[in-house]
Amino acid sequence: MAGGREIKTKIKSVQNTRKVTRALEMVSASKIRKAQDLMKASRPYARLMRTLVGHIAQANVDYRHPFMVERDAVKRIGYIIVSSDRGLAGGLNSNMFRRVLADVREWDSKGVAVDVVCIGNKALGFFRRLKVNMVGSVTHLGEKPQIADLIGVIKVMLDAYTEGRIDRVNLVYSNFVNTMTQRAVIDQLLPLPPSDDLSAKHQWDYIYEPDAPTVLDHVMVRYVESLVYQAVLENLASEHAARMVAMKSASDNATKAIGSLTLIYNKARQAAITQEISEIVGGAAAV
Repeated sequence: MAGGREIKTKIKSVQNTRKVTRALEMVSASKIRKAQDLMKASRPYARLMRTLVGHIAQANVDYRHPFMVERDAVKRIGYIIVSSDRGLAGGLNSNMFRRVLADVREWDSKGVAVDVVCIGNKALGFFRRLKVNMVGSVTHLGEKPQIADLIGVIKVMLDAYTEGRIDRVNLVYSNFVNTMTQRAVIDQLLPLPPSDDLSAKHQWDYIYEPDAPTVLDHVMVRYVESLVYQAVLENLASEHAARMVAMKSASDNATKAIGSLTLIYNKARQAAITQEISEIVGGAAAV
C-alpha cells in the first residue's frame, strides 16, 4: 500500500506545518497588543510635533528654514523605507514594495535619480537585489525600537538634503488601520508639505532664543525623527497584525488539506482492502 504510505507522509507533513503556523499566530497575537500600545503612546507626540511645525511654517517669519522651501527642480529623490525584519507576514512587505517601485518608475520617467535608506531586513534584501543606490540601512530593531538606532540613517538623508544632493525625501511604511487592514503609505518628509492643521497664516510670529536658525534647526530635526520613529512603530504593529492573520489563514488551509488527504487515504485503504478480499474469494473459488 505504497500510495497509502505516501498519503500518510503528506498528512504528517501538513500537520507539522500547522503546528508552526499556529505557534506563529499565537506569538503574534500576544505581541500585537504591546506593539499597539507603543504605537498609540507615540502618536500624541508625533501629532503635536506636526502641529507645532505647521504652526511655524504658516507664521510670518523672516527666516525660512531650508526644510520648508520647495525647490524649483527635483533632480534626485530620497526614500526612507520601513519594512519588517522577518517574513511570513502575508503581503505586507510586497504590497509596500510594489507601491514604492511604481513611484520610483514614475520619477525615473522624469529623469529623476533615486537614493534609498532601508529600515528592516526585508527592505534591505529586496532593494539590494534591485541594485539601487542604497546610502544607509539599519536592521534588527527588535520589539521595542529605540529612536537612537534610527538617528544615523535619518541623518544621512538630512545631510544629503541640506547639502543639495537630493531635492526631496519620502517616507514609506505600512500604516496600521486595524487588525485586518494595513495600508502602504508614501509620505513627503522634505520639503515640509502644506499643513492642514491651521487653515490660514498668522499675523504674528514666535520669539526665538537664541535665534531662529538655531531653534528651527533643532525643531525640524526632531520633527523628522519623530515621524520616522512613529512610522517604525506603525509598521511593527502592522507586521504582527498581518502575520497573525496570515498564519491563521495558513492554519485553516492546513486543516482543510488534512481533511482532504485523510479522505483520500481512507478511500485508498478501503480500495486496497476490497481488492484483497476479492483476491481471497477468487482464490477460494478456484480451489
